[in-house]
Amino acid sequence: MSLNHTPSSERIHIALFGRRNVGKSSVINAITSQQLSIVSEFEGTTTDPVYKSMELLPIGPVVLIDTAGLDDEGSLGALRIKKTYQVLNKTDVAVLIVDSTKGITELDYKLIKRFRSKELPFVIAFNKADLCEPPIPYDIGQHCIGISAKSGLNIEQLKELIAAQAKPSIKNSSIVADLLEPSDLVVLVIPIDSAAPKGRLILPQQQTIRDILDADAISVVVKENQLKSTLQQLGQKPKLVITDSQAFEKVAADTPQDILLTSFSILFARYKGNLETAVQGAKILDTLTNGDYVLISEGCTHHRQCEDIGTVKLPNWITQYTGQKIYFEFTSGTEFPEDVSKYKLIIHCGGCMINEREMKQRLSVAAKQHVPMTNYGTAIAYMHGILKRSVEAFPQIASQLPEK
Repeated sequence: MSLNHTPSSERIHIALFGRRNVGKSSVINAITSQQLSIVSEFEGTTTDPVYKSMELLPIGPVVLIDTAGLDDEGSLGALRIKKTYQVLNKTDVAVLIVDSTKGITELDYKLIKRFRSKELPFVIAFNKADLCEPPIPYDIGQHCIGISAKSGLNIEQLKELIAAQAKPSIKNSSIVADLLEPSDLVVLVIPIDSAAPKGRLILPQQQTIRDILDADAISVVVKENQLKSTLQQLGQKPKLVITDSQAFEKVAADTPQDILLTSFSILFARYKGNLETAVQGAKILDTLTNGDYVLISEGCTHHRQCEDIGTVKLPNWITQYTGQKIYFEFTSGTEFPEDVSKYKLIIHCGGCMINEREMKQRLSVAAKQHVPMTNYGTAIAYMHGILKRSVEAFPQIASQLPEK
């Protein structure tokens, strides 16, 4: 993906659902005017969710998701259906495709029930409407439209209907820009170790730098061993120091108390709308006892390094902090358990690679089962006794924490 493109996590996710052979792939090709999905007369051509980032007028940057049929069969079919249902967790607008020649089925109604239980905006598109009048039920009470992927009937109207359902996000609109004034100086501390990607910065670092520039502020990027000397050389006091979570302890020691300090992970917790939850969840670290289970979850998948923060450093820090025998389990990417009741605490990454809806879905799963949830940076700051200082930029949050 070009660095100038909108990240997938910032795009509206539009997913097409339905039974096999109703024309989901054909509809995607029709609304994009591209051959993005393989089309075949045989059932079950799409076996795994297919993702495509693109610009779709009149909506803007989107991720289109083509899914496997929900009536798939056999053991492999069950796995495909599971993957399809996982897509619901990240979907902003769902499009249910129904075959006009066969009408809406019990399986379609079950899927609509799922849409509603997740408060998920949806559209029902009756495909093959060029062959017969779409049998639109009166009791659905939601936007329905007859279309034809083959002839192009009402495809533009379908795109407008989807756009109307794409509700604007209510999350904080900036990562850090709202804390800055023009010409403010921000120092970003970015360790370059064996886990750092070769030749580039990771996504939250890129996005934060761009947000600082959008605020007409100034960013200075250093490694953790350069911070102290850089602060001495600068001609003005920085408004803020932002650090990678794994360097929190050293950066806190090298940053004067009159300079605000935080981490990328804490900023992204606020950006995704769950900083208060993360702060409250971090307090559970004090209550962990022998035999407790902790889930450490990442929103992306990457090659694990010998000093990986999620699977190595965090468990070591927690074990050292608690002095207890804690059992750790790990998930990554789209895998997040529906049943989290066994865990005393969930520690999630900053979530830069998943969209707001998927993060809220994971938070909701934890909340419904009364399992506290925090994130990497918040937990690390808490264990190092610097969480209150790390959220001083957000007084309402800081006031909930005792001096430590």
